[in-house]
This record gives sequence, C-alpha cells and structure tokens, in this order.
Amino acid sequence: MKYALILPDGAADEPLEELNGCTPLEAAETPNIDWISINGRQGCLRTIPEGYTAASDVATLSVMGYAPDVYYSGRAPLEAAARGIESGPDDLIFRCNLVTIVDGRMEDFTAGHISQKEAEQLISDLQSLGSEFGAVFHAGISYRHLMILRDAAEVRCDCTPPHDIPGELVDGYLPKGPGSERAREIMHRAHALLADHDVNHVRRDLGENPATNIWLWGQGRHRPLETLEARFGVRGACIAAVDLINGLAINAGLTTIAVKGATGYLDTDYRAKGRAAVAALDGYDLVVVHIEAPDEAGHLGDAAEKVKAIEQIDTHVVGPVLEKLRRYDRWKIAVVPDHPTPVATRTHSKTPPPFCLAGSDISTVTGEPFSERNAVRSRLQIDPGHEFMEFLLKP
Repeated sequence: MKYALILPDGAADEPLEELNGCTPLEAAETPNIDWISINGRQGCLRTIPEGYTAASDVATLSVMGYAPDVYYSGRAPLEAAARGIESGPDDLIFRCNLVTIVDGRMEDFTAGHISQKEAEQLISDLQSLGSEFGAVFHAGISYRHLMILRDAAEVRCDCTPPHDIPGELVDGYLPKGPGSERAREIMHRAHALLADHDVNHVRRDLGENPATNIWLWGQGRHRPLETLEARFGVRGACIAAVDLINGLAINAGLTTIAVKGATGYLDTDYRAKGRAAVAALDGYDLVVVHIEAPDEAGHLGDAAEKVKAIEQIDTHVVGPVLEKLRRYDRWKIAVVPDHPTPVATRTHSKTPPPFCLAGSDISTVTGEPFSERNAVRSRLQIDPGHEFMEFLLKP
C-alpha cells in the first residue's frame, strides 16, 4: 500500500464577501482535490483540543497521529530537532522571531520578510546579549530563529505567538509566569541593541520594515515520539520547507527530503515539491507533503493570494501525486489543512478543518466537491483529531 498525505497549511477559511460568499477553497479551481472528495470521502477533524492554542504545532501533531495532551511540549523543540540542535533537560527552547513593533503595536511579525543575510547578521550580534543572560541564539531562515535559555528548569513561561496579535499593543502579551522576567529582559535588551543597528538603518532607508525587536514564543523542552514505523509499520518521508514540520517528521521517524526552491512562503516552487513527492513514492510507503503558502496568505489577509496558492497546490502537487498513486495496485491519498487561517482575522482558528480521502477500500459517500460546508455536512467527523492517522493507515 502506498500513502500520500498532503498538508496545505491553513487552507481552510470562512465565506468572504470579496469571493462572492465563497471560501478560498470553494473559489479555487481544484479539479484534483475535488476528484479525491467526489470519488472518496470528506469530513472534518478536530486538530486543536480544548485548552490548546490554535497553532500549527498542535494541529500538525494531531494530524500526524499524536495526542497533544500526551506529546506536545512546544513548537521550538520541534524546530530545534529539524536543525540538529541539542539541548539539555534544564534548557528551555524558544522560537525567536525578528519582528517590527511600531508605537507599541505588532506591525509585522516577519520584519518585512527580512533577508537571510540581514537576519544572520542580527542574530550573530545578539549573541553577546545572550551570553549575559545564559542564552544562545541559533539563526534560522529569514525572520524565524531559535533561542535556548540555559539553566531554566524552573522557568514556566506563558507566551503569545506574534502572528496572533497583528496590530495589537504588545505590552499585554509579553511572557508571563515563573521565571518569565528573564525572557522579558532579554527582549527588552534586544530592542535596545537593534534600534541603532546598521541593518535596520539600511532597511529604513529602503522603505522596508526594520527588525525592531525579537519576540520569544513557542517555548518547550524536547520530548521523544514513538515513530510511525513502530506504530503502523510504514516507512515514510516528508517534504516541507519549515523547521516545525521537518522537526516533527524527524521525531516521528520520517526521512526529510530537502527541495531546492521550497521557501515556506508564497514564492515556493510548487512544481519541485510535486516532483520530489512523486519520486519519493518509489522508495517509501508514506509520503507527507507540507505547503505553507495558504497559511501565509491568510496571515496577510490576501484572499486572492490564498486562492492562487490553493490552485498551485492542486495543479503541481496533488495532481502529479494522484496520477502516480493510481498506477499502484493499492493506494490512499488524503488532503488535510491543519487548521483554518481566515483571511478576515489573519490568524488561526480552532474550527475543525475539512479533509478528503480517496483510494483503495475507500467508498464514495457524498460525491461532493471539497469544501468546508460539504465537509461539515458529512457524517465523517473525527474527534479527537489524532485518530485520523490510524484511520488513514489502517488496512
């Protein structure tokens, strides 16, 4: 049996006036995803359990078959795993965004999608600050970085993702809880260091958003997972451009496949991802493909870009993978947004996202195109969402 799991991050949404009352999924031309839904099944799954923040770490953990209340420890440890960064039991790992804060408000959680060269320079210069507070910064991609706080066994921070507070005053969202004053002081001192940095002078001169601050969030400690091969007997591979997904894949025992041109943004090379997935099916039982672009469009509040991203995924990822799978005697394919990222709110939602599934031993139930509304009407509602992977991989 061959399996493909396509994860269009944040693709689910709500009806939008600018799309004549349709959601981006409904407005997009998606003949391949619709084929899966019409010839298979669709439904909804609850990826965000009660008491958890609507975030990709929790949601994707659920989709991949791991109960968040058992396995979740934070986003940052998963990203550290993707990059081979080791940590001790008393270390607390934070996601560290470079952000733009203007007049006390979260203006841009990406600092204008700052360039790699500029970001690496800023993170390098922050190391002197880190040594003063027992912290180590690790440069990532663009605005996405990590910070490890040493000797932090007693630190229990409550942090807010910066993409959840666009335009909001940030003072009420700074880290809280035991030991959080250490994290807040690092953020405060980083702001002072960045304010007069040459990189930011150049960015302001060019009319680009400066990286005025760091924002710490997604904190946690390493927690091992039982691999999917041990649980279900499948050898798997994962194609993704963001550390969160690659880290989760590594912890789940999947081989990560790097794809040139995959950016984790709207300009990602969809064709290259599709080609890599098709090739991987020859060597693995399960291939997982994650595409970040719909989520990014949702955060930007751009309905047209979200529709475009969904159409690109359908054409260049789902289409070729579906065509390849149908050459095998036994196969299954599923398309699963991890959570909605509504254009109207520009942040994640806890609403259970739709999914569709087709292939061997999957009978047609509704025969309807894929959409949030059709999925809600389906009798297939998976709650808790971590049971989905067993539903997909069971014989």
